[in-house]
Amino acid sequence: MSSSSAADKVRASHILIKHQGSRRKASWKDPEGQVISNTTRDDAVSQLKAFREDIISGKAKFGDVASRYSDCSSAKRGGDLGSFGRGQMQKPFEDATYSLKVGEISEIVDTDSGVHIIMRTG
Repeated sequence: MSSSSAADKVRASHILIKHQGSRRKASWKDPEGQVISNTTRDDAVSQLKAFREDIISGKAKFGDVASRYSDCSSAKRGGDLGSFGRGQMQKPFEDATYSLKVGEISEIVDTDSGVHIIMRTG
């Protein structure tokens, strides 16, 4: 089996909330980074936990929340990152995605970019 076969790839969407500890403190919705610089990791985590509950309870759709609130440029695609294989994403993100079943949403995942929730879509 070749290690780069399509079977090894996953597809995922995510919602990223950046905070003071993020390596790049700016995003499409906060170009100056004013909000991000004043957001603690705890604040970011509580926002994400609330989003996650709304999505899981059916009050909100993952893609809608991502397009409004995610600090990643993938927000304009509803958080969709497309397909990726191992070694293409930051390790904690990759590990979390590979451990999910399709349709499942992760707990909070920390990377250098900020905190995420990930939905595996493929």
